[in-house]
Amino acid sequence: MIPRTLYRKLVDSHTVARLDDDNVLLFCDLHLMNEYTSPQAFAGLHEQGRPVLMPGQNVAVVSHIIPTHPGAIRVIADPASALQASNLKANCDRHGIALFDTNDRLQGIEHVVAPEHGMIRPGMVVICGDSHTTTYGALGALGFGIGTSEVEHVLATQTLVYRLAKDMRIRVDGTLPAGVTAKDLVLMIIGRIGAQGARGYVVEFCGSAIESLSVEARFTLCNMAVEAGARGALIAPDATVIDYVLQRAPDIGDDLRPQVRAAWQALRSDADAAFDVEHRFDASDVAPHVTWGTSPDQVVPIDGGIPDPLEQPEGPARRSTEQALAYTRLAPRAPIAGTPIQHVFIGSCTNARIEDLRAVAQVVRGRRVADGVRAMVVPGSGAVKAQAEAEGIAALLIDAGFEWRQPGCSMCLAMNDDVLEAGVRCASTTNRNFEGRQGRGAITHLMSPAMAAAAAVTGRITDVRELERHHD
Repeated sequence: MIPRTLYRKLVDSHTVARLDDDNVLLFCDLHLMNEYTSPQAFAGLHEQGRPVLMPGQNVAVVSHIIPTHPGAIRVIADPASALQASNLKANCDRHGIALFDTNDRLQGIEHVVAPEHGMIRPGMVVICGDSHTTTYGALGALGFGIGTSEVEHVLATQTLVYRLAKDMRIRVDGTLPAGVTAKDLVLMIIGRIGAQGARGYVVEFCGSAIESLSVEARFTLCNMAVEAGARGALIAPDATVIDYVLQRAPDIGDDLRPQVRAAWQALRSDADAAFDVEHRFDASDVAPHVTWGTSPDQVVPIDGGIPDPLEQPEGPARRSTEQALAYTRLAPRAPIAGTPIQHVFIGSCTNARIEDLRAVAQVVRGRRVADGVRAMVVPGSGAVKAQAEAEGIAALLIDAGFEWRQPGCSMCLAMNDDVLEAGVRCASTTNRNFEGRQGRGAITHLMSPAMAAAAAVTGRITDVRELERHHD
């Protein structure tokens, strides 16, 4: 038998029919929906008089347009957004689909909610009308984003016409230095291979550095693989992942757990499986990273400088650098460290889990938000919010001058009323720093939660390792 990668095994096990050399009809174990990519799909379904084939394999979350202001009851004031939320509820009620609605105490960002409730299992195919569905590769599940027309097809058939991807392996060995996180690692990788470096590929991460990461750190890594153009990201499930999933899977009884463990541990690439492209990195070389431009691959280590377009050959790369610098208002060759910021946003499906908030609290303890800085923390879900409050993290952050908000996507993409004004520079734990992503004319610097916390208490982009040395 021909050796296969983990990606090929997952595709093969879910292939209903081979359509041609490049496309298969793929069965989808779980389809996640949100309020902004599903309305047209449901409308198309209703026009054709079709039911949802497998309502139990679909789950919906109100996440992108929801306000995050503190308060017991959340009301969506914007009429268009309120209509999206009410339409989602009506559609879910009509078809018997589970919904984490606006005021559900467990509501949150779909990519945080689904894993924490045990919906994501190794070996699954999970799809969603959102590009960061790649997050679920951290649990050995093939997750990827789909478009609205595909959402309709999945609702009607629980299958998807799927174009096969190529295989890429990224091996990271060694140990991440103190103060360096999975966010820094993935920003470094994107910077090295480029925003299109994994275009057309599903990436499998492996190596001793990956194996030592917590599950939450693996979510961050797989979440941002799409920022290198990847169509998916995978990490073979190990004991760390299997324990995480089984703790959240009360439906798997003790009698089944041994065979479930064995099946999940077998989900890995064959030893001699061939990958189309391979990259290797040494974790010990990674420093905290910060983006300077308007694409996640426009990134430098914290001790690095802003590139000079005149040192680049004439062509698209130079023009892109010039355009990014004009937008971010940074000077060529200036150090990134010390750049003043006015806003800090800690949240998103990339970095709003309890481990992220603990890292923020560790930096903030004994310090206060700098004068002139507005700092917001938006937990990834109701469960994360409750846990952070129980651990005293919320109280610590509020006392330090942070805003403690309700869960949701919030300022990651500014689809609600959490929007930055033009010219405001933000240290952000999100995944994209595109022009206007957090508000028209707003400037975004991507970084880890610890680095964002360091920026909050100093008022500038700061190497968190310097603060940690002072703490020691």
